[in-house]
Amino acid sequence: MLPVTHGVEHTSLQILLYTILLTVVTLLPFLTRMSGPLYLGAALVLDFRFLYYALALKLSSRPQPMRVFRFSVTYLMWLFAALLVDHYLVGLRRT
Repeated sequence: MLPVTHGVEHTSLQILLYTILLTVVTLLPFLTRMSGPLYLGAALVLDFRFLYYALALKLSSRPQPMRVFRFSVTYLMWLFAALLVDHYLVGLRRT
């Protein structure tokens, strides 16, 4: 709905800004010691890729918003999977 009311340029800027904020937020589980290095590595790789897509969307003369959308869905799946695997690996190390 946002592109219809504010335009493509504004929308792509908002996507980039929210992706930067999302990158910071996804580091919080590691910084608060709720997850380990496996999650941190997965989060950094996924975050940099998401930032790449968001920046490409912002700077491209032919934006491909569906590419960013598709990655955002798989991004969440892999991020949560990394959080679960990291949680269970820590549990196995403690026993």
